[in-house]
Amino acid sequence: MNAERGAVLIAALAFLVLVTLLATSSMQNATLQEKVAGTLQRRNLALQAAETVLRTGEAQVVAPGFLLPECSGPATCMPPPEALTLSGAGSGGGSGVNWLAGAGGVYGIQHLGQTEDPAHGNGTASLYRITAVVIQGSSRTVLESIHTAERRIMWRQRQ
Repeated sequence: MNAERGAVLIAALAFLVLVTLLATSSMQNATLQEKVAGTLQRRNLALQAAETVLRTGEAQVVAPGFLLPECSGPATCMPPPEALTLSGAGSGGGSGVNWLAGAGGVYGIQHLGQTEDPAHGNGTASLYRITAVVIQGSSRTVLESIHTAERRIMWRQRQ
C-alpha cells in the first residue's frame, strides 16, 4: 500500500510540472500579443497625427493668397530625402524645403509647377507637394500629398 502512495505523488508532481509549463507558455504568448498590439496602436496613432499635420499643410495651400516659388530644378522637385531622417522644423537638406512645425510633427511644401487642370482638363493648376513627418517613440511616419490650390489629387505613405 505504501508503494501506491508514492506512485500517486509522482503522478501528481508530473501533472503539476506540465500545468506549470503550460501556464508559463500562455503568459509568454499573452505578453508577446500585448507588445504587438501596443506597437500597432502607436503606429496607428502616428499615422493619424501625420494626417493631421498633412491637413495643416494642405490648409495653407488652399488659403487665399498663398504663394510659393516653383522648384528651381529637378533636385529640388524630388520628394525631400531628409523627410526620412528629419528631427525638427527648419531648413534642411538639398531639397531646399522649409520645414514648419505642425500639431505633433513637421511639414514642408514644394511648388512643383503648373499643369493642365487634372480634374477637368480646362485651364491650368499649380501643383504642390506637401510632406508631413511625425515621430512618436521609435516610429516615424512620412505622408505626402499632391495638391492643387483647390483639392488633394494624390496621397501616399513613404517608407
